[in-house]
Parts: sequence; C-alpha cells; structure tokens
Amino acid sequence: MIERRPGLDFLSHFILIVGVAIVAFPVYLTIVASTQSAQDIASSVPMSLLPGSNMLTTYKVALFGGVTEAGSTLPAALPMMGTSLIMALVIAIGKIAISLLSAFAIVYFRFPMRSLVFWMIFVTLMLPVEVRIGPTYKVVSDLGMLNTYAGLTIPLIASATATFLFRQFFLTVPDELVEAARVDGAGPMRFFWDVLLPMSRTSIAALFVIQFIYGWNQYLWPLLITTNEDMYPIVLGIKRLVSGESYTEWNVLMATAFLAMLPPAVVVMLMQRWFVKGLVDTEK
Repeated sequence: MIERRPGLDFLSHFILIVGVAIVAFPVYLTIVASTQSAQDIASSVPMSLLPGSNMLTTYKVALFGGVTEAGSTLPAALPMMGTSLIMALVIAIGKIAISLLSAFAIVYFRFPMRSLVFWMIFVTLMLPVEVRIGPTYKVVSDLGMLNTYAGLTIPLIASATATFLFRQFFLTVPDELVEAARVDGAGPMRFFWDVLLPMSRTSIAALFVIQFIYGWNQYLWPLLITTNEDMYPIVLGIKRLVSGESYTEWNVLMATAFLAMLPPAVVVMLMQRWFVKGLVDTEK
C-alpha cells in the first residue's frame, strides 16, 4: 500500500508548475513579440509582456513576405515551411522504410557475415555528422544534387539507430509465429507486410515523430548545399531574418519562429498516444 503524503504531492506539483512555466515563458514571449511592431520592441526596455495590436500585419508579412513599415524587404515563410515539410516527411518516411527492410533482412535472412554487416551499420553511430559531412557534400555535388530536394533528403535517410531498434524488436517475435506463417505458405515479404508491419506500428509511430522533428529542424546540411533562396528551409529563413538586414524586424522574426514551431507541435499532439505507447509498450 502506497501512503499519500500531502506535502510531497504539493512539492511535486510545484516543481511541475515551475518546469512548465520555464518552458512556456519563452513561447509566450515569442507570441507577444509577434503581435507588436518592431518600433515598440526596440523602444521599450524591457519589452512589454502584454499583446499588441499589430498581429495581423506581422503574420501577413511573415507568411507572404513583403515590405515592412521600416522599409525592409523580407522573404515569405510559407514556401520555406513547405520545403521544411517536404524534408521532414521524406526523411521520416525514408528512414523508417529503409530501417524496417534492413532490420528484416538482418534478422530473418541467412547470409554470410550477417553479424558483420549489422555491426558495420551500428558503428556508424560513432561517427558524428561533422565527420561525414565533407565527403557527403562532395558526393552530392558530383551528382548534381545541390539545391534540390533529393540533395536535401537522400543523404539523411539512412538511420543506424532506427535499424537497431527494429532489429531488437524483431528478435522478440516468437519463432512459432514465423513457422506458422511459413506453414500457411506466406513468403518473406508477405510475412513482413502482414505480420511484422502491423506489430511494429507503435514503434513506427514513435520513430516517425522523432524523425519528423529531426528533419524539420535541419540547419547545417541545408546551409551547405543550398545557395538558392527558393530551397531554404524555415530554420535557415529565421537565421536570414537575423543577419540578412542591418535593421532586424524582431516582430516578424518572432512570428516566423512561432510559425516554425507549429508543425512539429501539431505532429506531437496528434501522435502523442502512439508515441508514448511506442516508447513504453513492446506490444509483443
């Protein structure tokens, strides 16, 4: 029997409330700044914590671009968000598809040096992105994939982490299930499609959320291979707003930052139940 202690309950709730406030306050500050004008933000120190009346104008400029009240010409965030969305979806779906197939081959197919192949994949986890980014850029450049969606996504699709997680899950599938499928005349791909894939749906959902956010937040790789502003993702667009003009339009910058937070937040909220279940439930 667990004894309830009011003091500990109050302390735990207090800590949770403080933690939420620390995380939520910068978001609130971003929203408030996006409703004010650039002059109001620059002239008031500290900045007012009350919403302003410039919200519609600010978000119109942030989404569709144009000339601001200060005369600055700013790019539209909407095309950049489209680029980020394509990157996030292709990277997430591509990583999951390739990792599922590679883990399936490693676990269920018998071929020479199978363990060596797995450990070669696993060892790539020890190589940071900075080590691989130079040779990867050279390959992408030689293939003529600079300033293309293929160049933005294909080099980031392979995932040793997802392959390892799916391999560990497939190892928990009972051998009797494999034998039953073989007796029923199911081939390898039929077994993969009708048995393993439905059993892996919670793991797939959890990895999709993680990989979507990973693809959406990409900065270093797009910075290297994109010279055309039409191919900039939203993270590069935010950086451009900071350093692209001598006078920073902080209200438009904050509005763009808030818009950039929305798609990952929506994905997490919509898939929260599956995400948590995929992390804590093996569903064997």
